[in-house]
Amino acid sequence: MDLPISLPFAPMLAKAVKAMPEAGMLYEPKWDGFRCVVFRDGDEVELSSRGEKPLTRYFPELVEAVKRELPERCVVDGEIVMRRGARLDFDRLQQRIHPAASRIEKLSEETPASFVAFDLLALGDEAFLDDPLADRRARLVAELGGVEAPIHVTPASDAYATALRWFDEFEGAGLDGVIAKPLDRPYEPDKRAQFKVKHERTADCVVAGFRWHKSGPIVGSLLLGLYNDAGVLQHVGVAASFTMKRRAELVEELAPYRMEDFAGHPWEGWARQTEDTADRMPGAVSRWTGKKDLAWMALRPELVVEVAYDAMEGDRFRHTARFRRWRTDRRPETCTYEQLEEPVAYDLDHIFSGPHPKEA
Repeated sequence: MDLPISLPFAPMLAKAVKAMPEAGMLYEPKWDGFRCVVFRDGDEVELSSRGEKPLTRYFPELVEAVKRELPERCVVDGEIVMRRGARLDFDRLQQRIHPAASRIEKLSEETPASFVAFDLLALGDEAFLDDPLADRRARLVAELGGVEAPIHVTPASDAYATALRWFDEFEGAGLDGVIAKPLDRPYEPDKRAQFKVKHERTADCVVAGFRWHKSGPIVGSLLLGLYNDAGVLQHVGVAASFTMKRRAELVEELAPYRMEDFAGHPWEGWARQTEDTADRMPGAVSRWTGKKDLAWMALRPELVVEVAYDAMEGDRFRHTARFRRWRTDRRPETCTYEQLEEPVAYDLDHIFSGPHPKEA
């Protein structure tokens, strides 16, 4: 490829903040998908991930869309997303990372992905990394304002009140917060020079197991469960944000609840999973970790912990939960899905409609 920006390329990142920044910002929805920088030089197209790994083979339908909708020679930063009805569906998006080309081709037809552009980094022989975001945004809208699905330009606004409204409304469409980008800043690859404000809620969960840390005999993560309507304890995710000192302390705290084997444990069958079984359970091999050891230790499901989480994806936490405190006042059987807050529904089509009206 003969472009003014070359691969490998590490995109600009955002750091988490508790409150929405107010001054001199451009606000955008925080899309829940795979970060992707698109490189196009004529018929050559490369899709590069946040970790600088190629995504091109997994999304053939987007390669064709890029050739159809984007400028002949360009570099565009954005996000690959998948929708199901009026919401984004990250679970379905993850299924596209598959080793079999035939499977990828089948899914590309059955569940096509979309690409949401939010920054124009290069056009023709000119790179815009040193330009302020305000200028890059104007160029993005001018060059891509007329694109059609599955390529989209993210909505954006410099109004603080609009950002607060989006933070509340867009969650119902499967988005997970708002990104605030300083209007006067250049594009800074691999630096956390932007800000992300994400939803955070708490839930009381049953601790039914744990994994050892990769560095030795200390706790790596807690396996969390919630009871469904049928009274079955479902695995909903993990809590893993601990200091090394805290990980060592947890070994002692969990010791009284250790089980010698899986007999009688609610997740007994999951301990015997193999690479060919579902990757949603505690002991399964996932497509993201490959052969990484995901073996786990069973605990009697008697401990209750309060964790913070940002969103649900189906019946599981979307990301790793954060340990808040033990809840010795709660009985495990009271830890059900009913406690979880359900965001108000919002139609994704309203967000996919193009640039903010002020810019159109």
